[in-house]
Amino acid sequence: MSDTITKDASAPAGDNSPKAAPAKKEKPERVASLWSDAVRDLRRNPLFIIGGVLVLALIVISVVPGWFTDGSPFDNGACDLSHSLERPSADHWFGYDVQGCDIYTRTVWGARNSIIVGILTTTTVTVVGSLLGLLAGWRGGIIDSILSRFTEIFFSIPTLLGGMLIMSMLGKGNAYTVSLVMAVLGWPQIFRIMRASVLANKNNDYVMAARALGAGAGRITFRHILPNAIAPVIVVAAISLGVYIGAEAALSYLGIGVQSPEISWGLMISDAQVRFLAAPHVLLFPAAVLSVTVLAFIMLGDAVRDALDPKLR
Repeated sequence: MSDTITKDASAPAGDNSPKAAPAKKEKPERVASLWSDAVRDLRRNPLFIIGGVLVLALIVISVVPGWFTDGSPFDNGACDLSHSLERPSADHWFGYDVQGCDIYTRTVWGARNSIIVGILTTTTVTVVGSLLGLLAGWRGGIIDSILSRFTEIFFSIPTLLGGMLIMSMLGKGNAYTVSLVMAVLGWPQIFRIMRASVLANKNNDYVMAARALGAGAGRITFRHILPNAIAPVIVVAAISLGVYIGAEAALSYLGIGVQSPEISWGLMISDAQVRFLAAPHVLLFPAAVLSVTVLAFIMLGDAVRDALDPKLR
């Protein structure tokens, strides 16, 4: 009995107490920013997912149209007048046009010119307008005045009307000339948006702090001003992509955009208008694909706008 008492007394007091549970590692706090919040919102936005899938499909079709159709409209014997204005069937989903050409094949291959015009024009407009707007807003003074007055000259020219005048003077056009003309007339909008955004950001605290730490003008401009001023430009550029595709179709429809032997949805609609009552499928399918394409890019732009505009949160 005494041995038991001695052992109990000699045992450490802490042995009978329950062991403390190991401390849980705290997750690092997520650093909130405009871009991280925008990416998270876009992943949850069905409008962005649907528009993104459609746009991705259209880009793939424009790059490799041979994956989606067996033939090419540029092959010898691709058109057969014996099939002129035949209705859609199981073998030829969209039917034939007045020249006996398969409308589905021409519609697939026509995506290339429309996507080229949309992407090339938007890229050129965004780069030129952003750089000039960044320069005008950051430097100010005489540079800002000269660039602003120069921009107002282009703003006085309606985009579609100006495109019609320039393309009529250039003569036969293709996707690249249409892109160049649309870019020449479209960059002032991006310029004004970027300039206003730079003016709103250049006197913020983080810019003053960077100056106090000795950062140069180039570092402040491209590391601090540009990332914080580019959001509204991206929104407008995303929406404008569909607008430029529609403008290309309008110019081609009027016969001064992409011209034969090239293929364009606008050209197909122009050729089909006189046969609409007799064979509505000739006009229906290229017009429907054009509408879906423009709608997809506008949906994508609206989703990006909702994600990047803090006022809409």
